[in-house]
Amino acid sequence: MIYEFKGYRPVVDISAFIHPQATVTGNVVVGKNVYIGPGAAIRGDWGRIIIEDGCNVQENCTVHMFPGVTVWLKEGAHVGHGAVVHGAVIGRNCLIGMNSVIMDNVQLGEECIVGALTFIKAGMEIPRRSMVVGNPGVIIKEVSDEMIRWKTEGTALYQALPDEMRGAWKACEPLREGVPGEGGDMEGASGYKPWK
Repeated sequence: MIYEFKGYRPVVDISAFIHPQATVTGNVVVGKNVYIGPGAAIRGDWGRIIIEDGCNVQENCTVHMFPGVTVWLKEGAHVGHGAVVHGAVIGRNCLIGMNSVIMDNVQLGEECIVGALTFIKAGMEIPRRSMVVGNPGVIIKEVSDEMIRWKTEGTALYQALPDEMRGAWKACEPLREGVPGEGGDMEGASGYKPWK
């Protein structure tokens, strides 16, 4: 759902895909080929959120800030399932691992990788191409060319997803096991065997 707040209406590029179970509120700008997954909360009520071209914000992520702050996800930023970005700037082509928390006034340099479940405390400035893990987050090494290629290829899948969703995604009723004519044989070609 998209919501206006205090006269601020989100601006969303026509090529972006925002799942209807995501919530985008207020002063938010969403660029080209952005994917925002179900359960994501992008809340530009107290400040501004900029999500540049080619970013993805996956299922159950939260993007928010303290009053007067701009959160900025730069081109190709990849925010994994369940992550929280609060009042931070995420550099170009970064990967934020699942369930990580990036706190206020963090400046994450371009092409960084943040491991799953990492907590980056407020005010940290992380140099480009850093790998950050742990709670509290620490830099453990430099991101290699091979690692950033892997990240970029993964993000490309999400950059293609908005167009694929528009072409092939639709609500439906599930096939029901045991219903004649619905192909609901769960022990069929998939190899799945229900627990009995």
